[in-house]
Amino acid sequence: MSIVLSGTGLYTPPHKISNDELVGAFNQYVDEFNAANEQAIEAGELEALKHSSSEFITKASGIENRYVMTKEGILDTKTMMPLTPSRTNEEVSLQAEMAIGAAKQALENANKKPEDIDLVIVACSYTQRAYPAIAIEVQKELGCGGWAFDMLVACSSATFGIMNASNAIESGTANTVLVISPEIASPQINYCDRDSHFIFGDVATAVVVEKEKTATSDHAFRLLAKKPITTFSNNIRSNFGHLARHTPEQAFEGDKLFVQQGRKVFKEVLPMVSKLIDEQMTLANIGKDDLKRLFLHQANINMNTFIAKKVLGRDPEGDDAPIILNEFANTASAGSIIAFHRFHDDMVAGDKAIICSFGAGYSAGCLIIEHI
Repeated sequence: MSIVLSGTGLYTPPHKISNDELVGAFNQYVDEFNAANEQAIEAGELEALKHSSSEFITKASGIENRYVMTKEGILDTKTMMPLTPSRTNEEVSLQAEMAIGAAKQALENANKKPEDIDLVIVACSYTQRAYPAIAIEVQKELGCGGWAFDMLVACSSATFGIMNASNAIESGTANTVLVISPEIASPQINYCDRDSHFIFGDVATAVVVEKEKTATSDHAFRLLAKKPITTFSNNIRSNFGHLARHTPEQAFEGDKLFVQQGRKVFKEVLPMVSKLIDEQMTLANIGKDDLKRLFLHQANINMNTFIAKKVLGRDPEGDDAPIILNEFANTASAGSIIAFHRFHDDMVAGDKAIICSFGAGYSAGCLIIEHI
């Protein structure tokens, strides 16, 4: 059975924050913290915080801007987090709103109607609640039939979701699947941490997965190979969850937000991902010269450049391995799908590409696709 990705969608949040804005607020916070703790710092009881800079962020990550669902509070040194208004249970949830925006565009691009969808998978790093599933809410609001579920595999959620969609079609439990990644990542950021306050942005992507024989879109990509891998690591972690409420003395500690040991991640993840891609290319009998494009996870421009050079055997040129980090920042599992959405319209029948994710877990997913 031939499975294709027949349509993609992208929802971009309404608010934008530049590096300069973020750095301005962070440096003001640093000055206020150091002034308030001057005696403890001089006594060696506390370490003085250091300023950040836009140049440091861009050089370290390639990030220049990010979109967020809620801007209020992020740039306020007394708050340093997004102040998101609550919604009633009768209103569409914030995350479902993002998901629906991306889903409608993907359906349009795939020439599908909501009633054509019989499985909705919301695959992302965080969901704003445990239940009812965000996917079931989206299913209801769109008017899809069948079934729906949420799945969380951090930055590999989107590729793992596409693989699960393919498996469902192959097994006969679904015919046409909508895989949505509404990544509301800004609330997980510690905006007081110099090393990570700039990393994430919010976005939602969607992909329609179906049988090749039912696809009618202008751009459909046959799934040639798929492989997920995981290996446990604490080097990217968040301890947020229901149990935090029951340990109130630790509920607001830094480990309840995003924490990573960047150098270890760089050293350990890159060989794992390079090996995964190489093995899949070998199994699919595809050489580096056969690839039109690499759609890589958008976490760090230095990581992307390393992997692209390793896979291609040369420095990437032009749109060989598109980067969207400068505009969107790290959008968790949605990053590689944003790149795919933005940079596939010029591809023609026979063009091959790789969609690859990697992140916390560790987890990594590799899809090899071909334009039909």
